[in-house]
Amino acid sequence: MEVRVLRYFLAVAREQTVSGAAEILHISQPTLSRQLMDMEDELGKQLFIRGNRRITLTEEGLFLRKRAEEIVDLIDKTEAEIISSDEIVSGDVYIGAGETDAMRLIARVAKSIQNDYPNIRYHLFSGNAEDVTEKLDRGLLDFGLLIEPTDMTKYEFLKLPATDTWGVLMRKDSPLAQKDAVEAKDLWDKPLLCSRQRLVEHDMQKWLKKKPEQLNIVATYNLIYNAAIMVEEGFGYALTLDKLVKTPEDGMVCFKPFKPSIEVNLNIIWKRYQVFSKAAELFLKKLHEAFDEA
Repeated sequence: MEVRVLRYFLAVAREQTVSGAAEILHISQPTLSRQLMDMEDELGKQLFIRGNRRITLTEEGLFLRKRAEEIVDLIDKTEAEIISSDEIVSGDVYIGAGETDAMRLIARVAKSIQNDYPNIRYHLFSGNAEDVTEKLDRGLLDFGLLIEPTDMTKYEFLKLPATDTWGVLMRKDSPLAQKDAVEAKDLWDKPLLCSRQRLVEHDMQKWLKKKPEQLNIVATYNLIYNAAIMVEEGFGYALTLDKLVKTPEDGMVCFKPFKPSIEVNLNIIWKRYQVFSKAAELFLKKLHEAFDEA
């Protein structure tokens, strides 16, 4: 299967019409249609449902789209790294991160590089630990910023001089909002919104002293933004890290830490034996300079 044909497939999946994709690709509709049919014949699977007005993807088509996007992204990333100038450090640095205020530390390193190396571009991906490590393992990311615990078997890492604090995001008119900190028993009968991250689940169960089925978990989330909206609307209490959601004086929500407290360390990680682009290599050097002595 040629990369060119994968690009054709992705264009049709995105535009949902052969005519629209052909126009963007600057090829004829018959040529594009033939390439798509050849792809389906090669795979022995139907990839498209061809309607009167638009084209949709079958289950196999949706699976191929995910893999094709990863393949094309990796090829583009590799080509950009190979053709980058020897004299000027330029190129792309790909960073994946869970939600954490410690991203500010990474931003400061990038800012320190910016003036001397303006041709370096940064691409940020937000997701939980499983999302980030999957893309790291596939070569789609150079670095991952994750809270502990994280399985470091396959990775090198730098510990950041920062910690995150677990607690509860709630409405200010909640009875618990009057407390300085929240104890486990305060939440046993409350509607909870919990992170889906597996490594976090164990720590939460240990602190809460209850199994998930013994709690009133009304929703799970992987990123806090939409969960915070649910909290604002009075849907429940979100277990989350501090400083991820703004809690101004005139706002509707507030954050209360756990008691006893749970503070977690943070690491910037990368694959062992990773071959970096010049841009990523420079970024790693600056990370070491910033955090090795921290």
